Amino acid sequence: MKVLLLGGTGEARTLAELLTAEGIDVVSSLAGRTTDARLPLGEVRKGGFGGADGLGDWLREHRVDAMIDATHPFAATMTAHAVAASRDTGVPLVVLRRPGWTPGPGDNWHWAESATAAAGLLPDLRIKRVFLTIGRQGLDAFATTGLWTLARCVDPPEPRPTWCALVLARGPFTLADELGLLLQHNIDVLVTKDSGGPATSAKLDAARELHLPVVVIRRPPLPTDLTTVESVDQAVEWAVQRAV
Repeated sequence: MKVLLLGGTGEARTLAELLTAEGIDVVSSLAGRTTDARLPLGEVRKGGFGGADGLGDWLREHRVDAMIDATHPFAATMTAHAVAASRDTGVPLVVLRRPGWTPGPGDNWHWAESATAAAGLLPDLRIKRVFLTIGRQGLDAFATTGLWTLARCVDPPEPRPTWCALVLARGPFTLADELGLLLQHNIDVLVTKDSGGPATSAKLDAARELHLPVVVIRRPPLPTDLTTVESVDQAVEWAVQRAV
């Protein structure tokens, strides 16, 4: 059995290892936007496919039996292409999405539908210093807020913004890491995406401990009539069932 694994996440790397151990031929596809990305076990291809049609052609040419989308929860375009290619070729698809974050006691969260909407919420919060943890895409929405802003990214945006300070770092981060950063820069609001998972959740714990408001950008909705799972083990089970 041959599986195309749309990856780039920690779950995808674990999934590639487990599927290979099951005797399944895995090709992991990475978008190639992140430098020095952690590569999964097995065959790896980098770069786009040329849209849904290009992905469909690749599935046919390489005789793929199944496809697993384990991309980031905000990789909506890639997921849409995978759904369209699956319907066009008949190659079965499952989408692995880790559960999103939920606020707990003591949290002061404000939900937004987009980066632009998140930036629009900031004036009402009466804050002065912003910490952005939304990656490189969407930063420009905050360029005109007039607030002092620190943005954390894995790789520097191009062109490099002059309106904010940058810190380049890759998770996972500890609670001590996040508390130190927030206190060092006198941050009074955190802006993040609802990525879910433990690798970058310590910032939420730190914001709670410091009684800071958090603006959370909602995930884009998944297409309807789609098979989804929430864990690596469930994705492995789905693939193994089709390999029998």
